[in-house]
Amino acid sequence: MPGTRKGLIIVHTGPGKGKTTAALGTALRAVGQGLKVLMVQFIKGSWHYGELDAARMLGEDHLRILPMGRGFVKVGAEKPDPEDVRLVQEAWQFASDKIRSGEFDLVILDEINYAISYKMLEADKVVEALKEKPEMVHVILTGRNAHPAIIECADLVTEMREVKHPYSRGIPAQRGIEY
Repeated sequence: MPGTRKGLIIVHTGPGKGKTTAALGTALRAVGQGLKVLMVQFIKGSWHYGELDAARMLGEDHLRILPMGRGFVKVGAEKPDPEDVRLVQEAWQFASDKIRSGEFDLVILDEINYAISYKMLEADKVVEALKEKPEMVHVILTGRNAHPAIIECADLVTEMREVKHPYSRGIPAQRGIEY
């Protein structure tokens, strides 16, 4: 129906680069349209990323980015570190409260798919909150291995696929591109 407005649930997943970058591009577009944006980073926390400075330049009234993890979690461990689980649970409580509040027009749950696939957060809890969100709140979920239940409830799902990456040729991460 032309003119119908709806808060969308968007998923950026897959093994390729660009999931967080795509979410940040949408955030920039949203800010340009006068929307208020919150990004909660579930894993990131120990490094300094360029997007943190960019958000400060735009002003927290427009774009707020909160790294709430300790950094990269160990993959393949039998059980995740209890401290990482605690931080993910705190980040989820904060993010779900903000989604429900309607205070932000767009909430980005950066790397939440990792938290779910690492069994640090239950997919069902996230799906339930997404189904109960205010009608006009947009939510973006990023990270590899999006849970099938997350994909099912989404309005838009994009899978990033690596075709070629400079890292495979020994070129390290570049400032302003990867961080």
